[in-house]
Amino acid sequence: MSENHKPSLEVCLSPALLHLYDVKNSIVVIIDVLRATSTICTALYNGAARVIPVASVEECVNIGRAIGGITAGERDGRIAEGLVHGNSPFEYPREFIENQTLVLTTTNGTKLLHMAKDAIQIITGSFPNISAVCDYLVAQGQNVILGCAAWKDRVNLEDTLFAGAVVNRIKAHFDINCDSAIAAETLYNAAKDDIYTFMKQATHYKRLANFGLEKDIQYCLTPDGANVLPLFKNGELIAG
Repeated sequence: MSENHKPSLEVCLSPALLHLYDVKNSIVVIIDVLRATSTICTALYNGAARVIPVASVEECVNIGRAIGGITAGERDGRIAEGLVHGNSPFEYPREFIENQTLVLTTTNGTKLLHMAKDAIQIITGSFPNISAVCDYLVAQGQNVILGCAAWKDRVNLEDTLFAGAVVNRIKAHFDINCDSAIAAETLYNAAKDDIYTFMKQATHYKRLANFGLEKDIQYCLTPDGANVLPLFKNGELIAG
């Protein structure tokens, strides 16, 4: 693309705002740092055949039973009732998840994924796969919406920070005419020297820390621990 015709890069800070963006003409990156999209890339990195994101616990159980998949998910940060596994990336080491199908339902991330279904392409992003996400977005040369899953439609720090980190890395390749992208990058620049400490003021940090999940948080904020690209195709996420 010529200098004057760069694709656009925008940040949507909450699913409640997604209707304001041109999803149909964009690649949408689903961001749910704590913990859905961190867990998705970790499972695929460790050899999962696919991840099927579903909206409800009931759907998760039924699909899992039908295909012999591993059913997993959380509600409000805890393993959802009726499911065996939760939303921690540490639950999905290679020896457990390799060649398996993970059926996953989460409070925020899976909802946004289904809302963005008309996009050119949907991928999922988090710090553990930030390089794969950035490389893909630059290579595609398409308009991009960084879609934050947020927390029950309320803006959250961790997803905004990740969006800001992506903007910071790839902005030279895009036309940014979006205040939330500028705000996200500004927040990331303020936090980047010690994101973990910065995150201690966040509501979701406190929620998960109350469950003793600081190790999960640390992992989910660390770049490139599971550097694979989850692509959403035909209702499932596969490693691109």
